[in-house]
Amino acid sequence: MQTIIHEMRGIPFFLLKEYLQEMGGSEIEENLIQGEGWRARLERMEPFRLYSLSVGQTRLTVEMEDHVAEDFIERFKKKTLRAGG
Repeated sequence: MQTIIHEMRGIPFFLLKEYLQEMGGSEIEENLIQGEGWRARLERMEPFRLYSLSVGQTRLTVEMEDHVAEDFIERFKKKTLRAGG
């Protein structure tokens, strides 16, 4: 069993939840998404502030069985990849 805790900025809370559902998860409790071999809890955090800029933050805690970890991480990275410049 592996646990990953990641604080994410710039991706709306609702969108992270949607991504997890697209990856095969179902909401079993409020803000707790469970898929085959994994479960993820989303927690809203205080927005990150830099001068007048405010960016939403979410703490994502994912528990996953070892045999699904590599696939889950790879698919989630692709979902949350953002281009910038």
